[in-house]
Amino acid sequence: MSDCLFCKIVAKEIPAEIVYETGRTLAFRDINPQAPTHALVIPKAHHADAAALAAADDGLADEVLKTAHEVAVIDGVSEGGYRIVFNTGAAAGQTVFHVHAHVLGGRELTWPPG
Repeated sequence: MSDCLFCKIVAKEIPAEIVYETGRTLAFRDINPQAPTHALVIPKAHHADAAALAAADDGLADEVLKTAHEVAVIDGVSEGGYRIVFNTGAAAGQTVFHVHAHVLGGRELTWPPG
């Protein structure tokens, strides 16, 4: 999608601090981190939200989760614990409508998240 911020990051039209990349996923640092580890993991193909990603039914959701775990390993938080969050829809706080998983770690994470 030509007006999608994350599609522009995938196309390298907008710079981002890349953490990890596969053939179908991209992980990059959040520009407003909420924890010492805060990366976004996206599929390179545009899907609006987690529901659309699940409907794609081609193993892409699995690859997004595997990439999220790899980010946790790279950042050294996989043993101590980390959180993966998908906000789906405006009421849940989704502001960029290209599905993305937040990978958060490196500090104590409270519950409920708020």
